[in-house]
Amino acid sequence: MVHHIRGKNSMHSIRPLLAGTIALALALSPGLAEARAGSRGSFGSRGSMTYSAPPRTNVAPYSAQPMQRSFTPNTTQPSYASPYASPYQRSRSPFVSGLMGGLIGAGIGGLLFGHGFMGNGLGFSGLFGLLLQLALIFFIGRFLFRTFLSGRSSLAANGPGVFARGPMPGPTPDPPPMSASGGGNNPPPIAISPADYQQFEQLLKGIQAAWTAHDLNALQAMATPEMVSYFSEQLSDQVSRGVRNTVGDVRLLQGDLSQAWAEAGREYATVAMRFSMVDVTRDMSGRIVDGDPNEHVTATELWTFVRSRGGHWILSAIQQAR
Repeated sequence: MVHHIRGKNSMHSIRPLLAGTIALALALSPGLAEARAGSRGSFGSRGSMTYSAPPRTNVAPYSAQPMQRSFTPNTTQPSYASPYASPYQRSRSPFVSGLMGGLIGAGIGGLLFGHGFMGNGLGFSGLFGLLLQLALIFFIGRFLFRTFLSGRSSLAANGPGVFARGPMPGPTPDPPPMSASGGGNNPPPIAISPADYQQFEQLLKGIQAAWTAHDLNALQAMATPEMVSYFSEQLSDQVSRGVRNTVGDVRLLQGDLSQAWAEAGREYATVAMRFSMVDVTRDMSGRIVDGDPNEHVTATELWTFVRSRGGHWILSAIQQAR
């Protein structure tokens, strides 16, 4: 019996130690999950829009993470707070919020002082009157909400879901993007053709293939020098850790345009893309240390492409979708 109790006590003491060891190993192990090209944050340049949040889309309804690394100097305050709010929070009007807050506050005050929810003499026990007043407030609030905010309901309507299916109208920016100089003048928008969308899809697949092959020459033909420098840094990190990430069978599932504009003799297009792939990381002996070669994983990112007018698109930024 004593031996049995000691055995149980030993197991109880070993379990926390084992759990702590596993947690420590996970904390100290290199970040391998989602090791595809562009998975390590948001980086690159979007011209004067670099530090402005891209407009929301169906694919990325909460826009993108702020730019974490960029060669473009940040000369203005980032405008990323509002796009991260939920669609309901973003659509609330200060007037409606203030009005509703005042009505509800007055009603609660009436209840506390025994005058009914709206001070009409029904008293706290007048449940039927209270329900009528609550219903009235609800319908007034809904009417005001629709009156003041109905124009924003189509914010994320962006057209077809796959690039190859034709042009997609861009969404209404919210808030209006600010230029890098701090002014409120937005660069002129440009039209994106079906051929452009096909190039975006090809670049998505081509860059992941070049990443898998550690082919910097191929990456230089598809991305800006800034982006190639980030990719080169990440690939070197893989080599130093003795691992290699491969990304295969990339499939574009859905994509839509966030914004497209022209400035300083260049054209930019930011598109939201949801795609699947087989993302596997192996050590130098070929042993799988992360991922499953038989399973597709899905990612949603916003990629910005740039070109000289009349030229070919190349990648200039990747941002993770919220």
